Parts: sequence; structure tokens; C-alpha cells
Amino acid sequence: MQETGVRNGAFGADKFGLRNLKQLHWNLRAPQLYQYSLAAGEAVLSADGALCADTGEFTGRSPKDKFTVRDATTDKKMWWAGNQSITAEQFETLYQDFLKHAEGKKLFAQDLYGGADPAYRIKTRVFTELAWHSLFIRTLLIRPEAIELSTFVPELTIIDMPSFRADPKRHGVRSENVVAIDFTRKIVLIGGSYYAGEMKKSVFTTLNYYLPERGVMPMHCSANVGAKGDAAIFFGLSGTGKTTLSADPNRTLIGDDEHGWGPNGVFNFEGGCYAKCIKLSKEAEPEIYAASTRFGAVLENCVLDEDTRVVDFDDGSKTENTRSAYPLEFIPNASRTGRAPQPKNVVMLAADAFGVLPPIAKLSPAQAMYHFLSGYTAKVAGTERGLGNEPQPEFSTCFGSPFLPLDPSVYGNMLRDLIAQHNVDCWLVNTGWTGGKYGTGSRMPIKVTRALLTAALDGSLRNVEFRTDKYFGFAVPTALPGVPSEILNPVNTWKDKDEFDKTARALVGMFQKNFAKFEAQVDAEVRAAAPEVKLAAE
Repeated sequence: MQETGVRNGAFGADKFGLRNLKQLHWNLRAPQLYQYSLAAGEAVLSADGALCADTGEFTGRSPKDKFTVRDATTDKKMWWAGNQSITAEQFETLYQDFLKHAEGKKLFAQDLYGGADPAYRIKTRVFTELAWHSLFIRTLLIRPEAIELSTFVPELTIIDMPSFRADPKRHGVRSENVVAIDFTRKIVLIGGSYYAGEMKKSVFTTLNYYLPERGVMPMHCSANVGAKGDAAIFFGLSGTGKTTLSADPNRTLIGDDEHGWGPNGVFNFEGGCYAKCIKLSKEAEPEIYAASTRFGAVLENCVLDEDTRVVDFDDGSKTENTRSAYPLEFIPNASRTGRAPQPKNVVMLAADAFGVLPPIAKLSPAQAMYHFLSGYTAKVAGTERGLGNEPQPEFSTCFGSPFLPLDPSVYGNMLRDLIAQHNVDCWLVNTGWTGGKYGTGSRMPIKVTRALLTAALDGSLRNVEFRTDKYFGFAVPTALPGVPSEILNPVNTWKDKDEFDKTARALVGMFQKNFAKFEAQVDAEVRAAAPEVKLAAE
């Protein structure tokens, strides 16, 4: 076998069981990986120097194809209501078939860290079939110093082979596409999908499993920090603005997607960003645009002009989920440590396509736990197959249901305790619609969202007058300099007030129906924070 690159010769691919490989390239950097990817026809080059690849059938994650080994270790610990299981025997068969499939192939290996805090990070080795996948995961995780590679011994190993096809009958899975995790052996197997995001989310899922028992809350969030060390956390589902709003030119970016919150403060799990780039523009998001249009960026499913190779970020013909992956250092004011002190603010982002949530609301600790467990946003027509003309609510508990190996109450209780311990202010921000629901109203102006967030983070919003929202019970500011007063009270932006009331009540009912599954696991104070209680009291 031909091997190149810096590696730990005493702990090679044979330790994982890989054998009879044609070539194995270790810890290659962007220039070499560009070269291999372009030579193999895996990707093309944009006019700006970004590496552009298509992911074929899968343009996003496939949660229904994700499975976890159910064994003596995980049986009582896992949240099986939200996770699918396979047996240890089925996993072993799948594992051996992966090893057999790899024989005779050229693979790429990266030794990386998941977690910027040395006390809690996980050493991760990723074997990939594709050079651009190797560059992707090298970009998204934390890259050790070169001197560390010669002694690197992994704790978690991932093998990612899109050309592998699972057999549902043989392997106990759903389709030819598979993500299988064995937490006891710390192995992840990914096959059948060219979507690179499955790798990074597998690391996140693993940290979600191990860190809570060590006193660290893993979070699907972005984070930044002000000049005074005032860190802020932004929870939100895909498309709600985590990446956009945390890339604030006046604050230092910690990271855009995955973090831990523990005794030492907040720390990024990653060394890169993974931004949605549909309709990305230089004017609206200059930092992200600049990071996505240069050598070293990896673009997924973006459309290029055939002649000029200029990226058309407005073209969503392949998917609305076009993505840009780039190293954190591509953002000028990004943290070089990936760490920050204890946060002062927690922000929960919801793209409310029903247009009834205010642009910002202040939450009590009980309300914060309620909305964290709810994990609300709304999908609109065109973003997914099968969606009709009306908005559809999406409730993803803890803003990351597909990545939660433990019961959601574990993470909810940790959040509530941390909020109380560090006296954190909590906010709910609507980045969705105003003036009516999707199709009638318009998107919340980003200038309004930024102005309200700035006031929340610098503390000035605490000092304004608040009203109690009659539908949701949280506190809403009545005025803020530079923000139109009518936009702060959503009913004032609707022409048809009766329709607003009907829509708001319907959304409250959706919250109520979704939260029923958590009522037995939370205390009376959190149950009282539910919006339906406020309606009943009118």
C-alpha cells in the first residue's frame, strides 16, 4: 500500500481493520486535496477558486437512515423514541462489509479534534473515499498542529464511503443509504450518500452522547462574544439565521453551528463554518460571501455559469439547501481559540412563517426551557418536497432533534440550570414573517432583527418598557429607537386583525399539541409557561 502524508506510524489504518488498500493519503491540506479532487472529476473549480461539488440524490441529511447500536451500554441510556436501533451483530456485519468494500481503493485520512476545549474534545480520525469529502471534514473540524499528528491516536473513527450500498435485509437498515453509530466502540459508518454534512453531524451526535455526563451541555447553536467578554448563544434550526446573525462585524465569532457550554464557558466543537448560501449576497452578508468566494471554500450543489464559472447563489434549481464550507479564519473577526467566557445572553431563533410571533421577546427561565424543548420554526413551500401552499410548523426539540442520543429533558434541564447559575438573559427572536403569513406578509427586515439583537446583547433592551403578549405570555418591548413601533406588536402589521387572532390561536394550539409529550418530564413552572395557559386566562 502506498501511503503519503504525516501520520502516527504506530497507529495506522490497520488498527481499524482496513487492509489491502491501493493508496492512503494522510492529513493532506487544501492544495493537494484540490488536485486529487479535480483530477478524479469529483468537483469543479469556480471562477473565485472555490471547490464546487454536487451531492447527487441526497442534498441534505437523511435522518431516517441513521441507526445506533443497541447494546448493554446504550439500552437504558439512549433516547430510543427519537433514535433507530440495530443490533451489535448487524453493525459488525456492516462494519466487515465496509472493510471489504474499501479493499483496492484509494482513501484519504484526516486526524482532527471535535471540540476546542482540550479538557472535553474528542480525537477523531476520518477515512473518506473522496478527496473533497476529506477537505470538507478537515475544514469543519479542528486541525491539530503538525507536530501533534505523529503521535495522534483516535478516540472516534469515521469511515465515509458514498459508493458503499447497504443491504436492508443483511444489515437491518432501511435503504442502501446508511449512517450507523456504535457508541461502545466509537465507530461511525457512512455509506450511500455523497452529502458531506453527515460526517460533521456524526461527530456532533457523538459529543451529544458523551459530554452531558461530564457536565458539558452540547448545543446546536452559533455563538459570538463582545469586547467585554459578553458571550451570546444563538439556537436555531436550519435557515433561521444562526450563521448570519452570529457573523456580526462588531463581535467576535466563536462558531456557527455546534458548541459546548460547561465549567470553562462556551467552546466551539468545530474549526469551520457550514453556511446555507441560497440567495447569498455581498451586500447582505459580506463576511460569508467573501469566505465563500475564495480558494479553500467548498461549495455544495451551487450552480455555476457554464462559460465564466461564476457562482449563481440565487439559483436553487438543484436544491434550496446549497451550502458553503470554509475555515473559521476566513471570517476576519473569528476567534482563534474557539472559546469564550460564560454567556450573558441566550437567543432562540424561529423563522415564523405564520407571521404572529413578535420580532423579539424576553423569556423567563421557565419559558426558555419551554421554547428550547419545543424548538419551533416553520417551513414554507419550495423548501422541501411535498409542502403545500400553507406554512408547516416544525418542532425539533432542543433545536436539534436528529442529533440527540439522550432524552431531551437531559439537555433541557442542563440549560435551565446553566441559565440560573450564570444569570443569563434569554430571548426569542422571529426571523420569519411580519405583516401576514408566508405568501401575504414579508420577511422580517434584517436591519430590524440586528437592531433588536444589538440592544439585547449590549443590555440596553432591558431598560425599555415591555408588554405581556396575550397569546404566548412572554415580555415584548413596546418601543426601541430606530425600530418602527408597529412591527414590535405583530397584530398592528396585519390588515385583517381577525385573521391574525385566528392564526395566532392556531399556532398556540400547535405548540400545545407538540408539547404534550414533554409535560410529564417538566415541573409545574415550565408547564405554566405554555402559551395555552395564557389564552385560557383571557
